[in-house]
Amino acid sequence: MTKYVFITGGVLSSVGKGIVTSSIGKMLQVRGLSVTAIKIDPYVNVDAGTMNPFMHGEVFVTEDGGETDLDLGHYERFLDVNLSKENNITTGQVYGAVISKERRGDYLGSCVQIIPHVTDEIKERIKAVARRSGADVVLIEIGGTVGDIEGLPFLEAARQMYIEEGEKNVLFVHVSLIPILRTTGEQKTKPTQHSVQELRRIGIQPGIIVARCETMLEPEAIRKIALFCNVPSKAVFTSPDARTIYEVPLLLDRQGMGDYICERLDLKPSKPDWSSWKAIVESFNEASHVLRIAMCGKYTKLTDSYVSIKSALEHAAAYVGARIELEWFETTVFEQDHSKVSGLRECCGIMILPGFGARGVEGKILAVQYARENDIPLLGICFGFQLAIVEFARNVVGLSGAHTTEVEPTTPHPVIDLLPEQRGLKELGGTMRLGASKILLKPDTLVSRLYGKDIVYERHRHRYEVNPKYWDVLEGAGLRFSGWDEEHLRVEFFELPGKRFYLGSQAHPEFKSRPGKPSPPYRGFIEACLRYLKDEKMK
Repeated sequence: MTKYVFITGGVLSSVGKGIVTSSIGKMLQVRGLSVTAIKIDPYVNVDAGTMNPFMHGEVFVTEDGGETDLDLGHYERFLDVNLSKENNITTGQVYGAVISKERRGDYLGSCVQIIPHVTDEIKERIKAVARRSGADVVLIEIGGTVGDIEGLPFLEAARQMYIEEGEKNVLFVHVSLIPILRTTGEQKTKPTQHSVQELRRIGIQPGIIVARCETMLEPEAIRKIALFCNVPSKAVFTSPDARTIYEVPLLLDRQGMGDYICERLDLKPSKPDWSSWKAIVESFNEASHVLRIAMCGKYTKLTDSYVSIKSALEHAAAYVGARIELEWFETTVFEQDHSKVSGLRECCGIMILPGFGARGVEGKILAVQYARENDIPLLGICFGFQLAIVEFARNVVGLSGAHTTEVEPTTPHPVIDLLPEQRGLKELGGTMRLGASKILLKPDTLVSRLYGKDIVYERHRHRYEVNPKYWDVLEGAGLRFSGWDEEHLRVEFFELPGKRFYLGSQAHPEFKSRPGKPSPPYRGFIEACLRYLKDEKMK
């Protein structure tokens, strides 16, 4: 039978449930078991697509075009799997489906209620993922914290599954913060005790408790948690601060968590083989060079807005034996004081980050211009790709007032314009160009050398494109369009020959980057940053 592991969180959000969920998956995976993961988000939005990154962090895009929670990115990177939009379940999806069924008459004669109709819909969605994946174990992370009113139907559904599937097939893992008082250095377990008490009041007894703490738990803290939370001491584990998040599965497994989960679920795994994963972890901890990368964007106050980009840069740096230091630049600052853009000189590479809307746009364009004129390696992603086109049109081609119609609808030179299929749309949610699409790479270009092939598939999330009316004039001035969609109707990559590294990608290659298998554009960018660093040291 399929095994189900529910991961809940206590005390506060962002406690690390996503990393613990991913780590559990990796511990099972190295034991020869197949795993898939689901993220439950109790918000009423249907998906993450219309939310501001300041509210939710990055919107992660799946191969099939799902706009999902960023934790799906963690699952994909740890487990090296491609997940689906169905792996992200939200309140909006569940209630929408229940209401549609009620209107159709599926519940004819019934008073539609949270129990059983909503909870049945939740359970069916979880089991549908299990059936489609064929996985031995399905991990289900329930977002938020225990006690959140919007999360109660999901916890109730999980409680019911424990009764229906049996104790050998369902396991609850509770992740909770253990704060350390600065004045005494004492690890405080009381918040976790109260968190578990709330979970038990709902009817769920956790089988495992993972304490998120800066340091390993002291024996006395373990004893208290076990005693007051009704679990054996061997079921209490610590998720301490680590040099890299990819070290967390190893830290938990050394404490016996992988074996305990298999014992608890009556699994018969093979002997764990950590060899390849340990090599990946070591690559993150061994760096002969430090690369300072400028991150130019508008959501820099919440760096989780760019978590996949950060991860892709880390993967690429580890791959070449380097380590990155990210310097965050809120581009509105460049607009207020143009001289501030010279601070980019201290970096050996410049990222022009994705985003939406007018705020910070002119600052991004200034950053692009600085990179181009000073020959600092540049990588522009999505909106960053588009604004690099705008900068080139203005300052190289000489098209005064060139812009994107997203920001300036009346621009005299709309070098970036709305995709034809986007015109006339009345809804914003789920209507962008989304998911993986085929890209044809032009031979003998930077991007074809990086990928080592002529056809690739990358994930997209955009409404605007390079205006075909300006293709000839842009290429005539020296810009090279090196990647196209399958119909040759839209530009996917551009580069500027003669520069150390100057590449724009309409797609988001960071979504498919993996530790040990970095995204080719990011690897090329980091290699160029390393060369730039060495060149500067020799001056």
